[in-house]
Formats: sequence, structure tokens, C-alpha cells
Amino acid sequence: MIELRPAGLFLLLLTTLLLGACGGGPAPDARLPADDDDVAGPVVGPRWNLLLVGTDERLSMPETPHFTVSGDGRVSGSDGCNRLTGQVQFGAGKRVEFSELATTRRACPEADDAQRVTDMLENAYRYLIDHDRLVFFGPDQRVLGGWRRAD
Repeated sequence: MIELRPAGLFLLLLTTLLLGACGGGPAPDARLPADDDDVAGPVVGPRWNLLLVGTDERLSMPETPHFTVSGDGRVSGSDGCNRLTGQVQFGAGKRVEFSELATTRRACPEADDAQRVTDMLENAYRYLIDHDRLVFFGPDQRVLGGWRRAD
């Protein structure tokens, strides 16, 4: 019997999710329709903690990068060094678009990694969820990173 360790299982999951996300969809520059309705879905509500950048890179930060999406589409959390806020919209085909992201500007030795976390959110185009894992993909279908739902 083959035994998969958590890291191997996560890589297998990411590969499976990536293959599933390679299907057709709207053009990369397509914008989500704006509406005033509340947002709903599995991303809304829980706190999401950063697990990996890309498919396998773990960041060592003063605080675990995380975010939460409220029912009105507001995003709040931390990039690992700074507080962040913004908006998010979800669309058909697991489409996601973060906007108006802003962070505080505290001095932090890991400022470059903190910016990478913010960039991941800004560049997220599509998402997939499997159990307690959330993966963001860019418009080119490349895995941007993975998050784990906090219990």
C-alpha cells in the first residue's frame, strides 16, 4: 500500500485541481459583473490561513498570512506583516476577483514576502476548494498558492 504524507497529498490535490481548472472559461481580461447583492459560498465566513505560495513554498512570517470574507464581500486579514482590507467578487466557473486591496505599511523584514501574499490575492482569477483547502489560480491557470480553512 502506498502511504502519502500530508505534503505529498497536498501536491497530489493541487495537481488534480490544476487539471480540473484547465477547462475553458471567460477570457482572462473578462470582468465580473458588479452587483450590490451579498456574496455567498464556501469561501465566505471562515478564516483562511496561508499554506503555500505556488505549489510548494512555505513562508516564515511574523504572523500567519490570513484573510476572511464577510457576507457583503469585504476582505480583511493580514499579509503576514500588515493588516489588509479590500473587496472580493465571485462569479460563474469559480471566478474570483479581489479589488481595492490596501495594507498598512509597517516596517517588516519580510516585506517582500508580504507583498507576494498581497500579489497572490490581486492576481487570483479562479479558485477551487477541496475540503479545508482553497487554491487560487492565475489567468494563465498557474497555481498562485494554497490556503487552509482555520478551525
